[in-house]
Amino acid sequence: MTFDAEWAALRAESTQRVDMRLNGVEGGTGGQAGPANPDLAVNQGHLGAIGHDAYGLRTRLSKEGDRARPATFEAAIALTNGNFSSGTGLLKVHDRWNTHLKTLLDACAQISNHLEYSKSAHAKDDVQIGGDLISVSKLNEYLK
Repeated sequence: MTFDAEWAALRAESTQRVDMRLNGVEGGTGGQAGPANPDLAVNQGHLGAIGHDAYGLRTRLSKEGDRARPATFEAAIALTNGNFSSGTGLLKVHDRWNTHLKTLLDACAQISNHLEYSKSAHAKDDVQIGGDLISVSKLNEYLK
């Protein structure tokens, strides 16, 4: 299956179970309304699952991604002290690995934190909107 075919199938599947649309307002006429047939949808359960997976990946990566660092550093120092030019190259690999590992750990943390924040922010918005709607219905009782 090609990437385009797989992506089209995933988009079609995601629009079947929708709590929130990311690309516009359903049937909206003003502002920047999205296309009539949205192709990307997400619900709160998906956000939570992705955030949880990102947190789990960060936890595993922080342990397992650092496993070879001490031995690599020791080997680089031993090679350098033995006047082998490969010691300098191995030290560069060590340093570059640490830089990329920290970048990846930060990215996983950012994804997890952002999705958790988004999930809780939307839940608070839903509660507030629900509270506002209740007050409107109270007004309707007085107008009857």
